[in-house]
Amino acid sequence: MTTPTFLSLGVAEPIQRALAAENYLEPTPIQARAIPLILSGRDVVGIAQTGTGKTAAFGLPLLQRLAADRTKAGPHAVRALILAPTRELALQIHDSLGRYGRHLGLRLAVVLGGVNQSRQVEAARRGVDILVATPGRLLDLVNQKHIRLGAATTLVIDEADRMFDMGFIRDVRRIVAQLPRERQSMLFSATMPADVAHLVAEVLRNPARIDISPAAVTVDLVEQRVHFVAEKDKRALLLDLLRDHAMTRVIVFTRTKHHANRVAELLDKTGHRVNTIHGNKSQNARQHALEGFRTGRSRILVATDIASRGIDIDDVSHVINLDIPDVAENYVHRIGRTARAGSGGTAISFCDPSERESLRAVERLVKRPLAVAGGERRPPVFAQIVEPKPAPKAARSAERPRSRSRFRNRRNSPRAA
Repeated sequence: MTTPTFLSLGVAEPIQRALAAENYLEPTPIQARAIPLILSGRDVVGIAQTGTGKTAAFGLPLLQRLAADRTKAGPHAVRALILAPTRELALQIHDSLGRYGRHLGLRLAVVLGGVNQSRQVEAARRGVDILVATPGRLLDLVNQKHIRLGAATTLVIDEADRMFDMGFIRDVRRIVAQLPRERQSMLFSATMPADVAHLVAEVLRNPARIDISPAAVTVDLVEQRVHFVAEKDKRALLLDLLRDHAMTRVIVFTRTKHHANRVAELLDKTGHRVNTIHGNKSQNARQHALEGFRTGRSRILVATDIASRGIDIDDVSHVINLDIPDVAENYVHRIGRTARAGSGGTAISFCDPSERESLRAVERLVKRPLAVAGGERRPPVFAQIVEPKPAPKAARSAERPRSRSRFRNRRNSPRAA
């Protein structure tokens, strides 16, 4: 089977040139499947984790279609809208599209909360070809008449499942209601729960579905280990591990903002170059922290789950889960910050006995027990990780004999009616 190239996918030469400058030489699986469909005008729903290249999957054909149709956006108007759940992801998408489309002459803008709106208002006043936005600030500017959505021909909803998690879905529906009915729509999500499936049915028309099964791919590329350690000893173990010079760029995840601050203070006092990112930080502080980590000014980023998705930083060598996440899916998102673009990475988790149920949930999700670090033995309390197989039907029948009265009563039940 021939390996696809950006040329074979139909990507225009100016965009290919920009990709070559970024050293993007081969399309990822989601790009290979999505780009031709989007170029043809199809609506697309993509099940794809961050780190699989989905920004380029929808961004490259979007840039190409807008460049081919030289319709100009009028004052305050938008030709294409991309919705993202977090400020960090919105900025990342905006920056990526700016690099991919550097030779096309399109006008891009980003709208997000946490900063003064004056520059965003000025950018919208002239009209933009692609607007990347978080839902809350976009609705504010729409209500203030600074942005008009009636001319948008394309909609992209990124990280749709997180839109629900963060309570943005009402805002998303209000925004969609202001868009033209005739448009091309795309929705990307790491998972497809029932709420997201309902949104797909509302927003997209006969979409092509692409499922890359990214969680398994990410997990397979990451070396995963666990240390069984008491809560009071976690920070000492962290300091000990960070003496390893192989840990060139490290994200340390904590469960709470308070814990993140305390860990960062400890690392700073012990001579480590560290930045912190969590929900209590201002947008400028969060961007400063990410930029310092991206450029290497800081070796360690201490973060809550606000950084577990939508943060694309190359060459993260290690992810350390100082706390096991309460939601197992967040573990996959966290470790996906390493092993980007097909490279390898290492994820190390610290587990106190109080976190054993969270660890079990993680191991069920990734379908494997995490290797115990240092050749240690798994403590007895953690021995039963994999759920026991369900009993055969015959055995279950023997354990719970059917009652005749249950079947007699079913005739008169509402379900039978």
